[in-house]
Amino acid sequence: MKTLIAIPCMDVIEADFVECLTDMVTRYKGEVDVKYLKASLVYDARNQLVQYALKKGGYDYILWLDSDMTFEPDLLERMIADIEGAETGKPLQAVTGLCFGRRPPFNVCIYKELDVKVDGKVITPHDVRYADYPRDSLFEVEACGFACVLMRMDILEAMGIYGVPFFPVAGLGEDLTFCWRARKLDIRFHCDSRLKIGHITRIHVDEGFRDQVFSEDA
Repeated sequence: MKTLIAIPCMDVIEADFVECLTDMVTRYKGEVDVKYLKASLVYDARNQLVQYALKKGGYDYILWLDSDMTFEPDLLERMIADIEGAETGKPLQAVTGLCFGRRPPFNVCIYKELDVKVDGKVITPHDVRYADYPRDSLFEVEACGFACVLMRMDILEAMGIYGVPFFPVAGLGEDLTFCWRARKLDIRFHCDSRLKIGHITRIHVDEGFRDQVFSEDA
């Protein structure tokens, strides 16, 4: 099984991410390719990666990874096992790990509801994140962020009807837009909350932050 690891990035690739990626890739001998694509707009980078994967061909899976994530070395093999139905006996189409936003309130990046209503020229997106998600489980979600998503390549082939599947609908990010379009084709997403994905962030340590930390510890 051949996998393309597709990494959209801007100006910075985190060192911790590179360490995690190296540890993971070295577990596979000739079974993975890694493709970085730098762009000022993440949806443009994702759409170009779609075209690259389809043009080069020969891939069974594409693993979307953001360049500011951390993960265990066995991430890819566990995600492939999920998709191949090793646990459930039922093959899946796309799987994400458990990811969180990097800014307060650090919401989980999986959604139980997603819809887009179009009334003339007015576009109204509707999305609801999980407030409480199944712990350490494999379960279906309506949509997910694309910080860490493994999918079968035939999904990209099917999404070709949209031309640029990651081009965002007003009010939605490129990842939720992709999920919304995919659901119209009966493409389903799952989350494996046993796959703990870290999101690298930075904080400004000033007097106010220090006082808050010490007040919480009191």
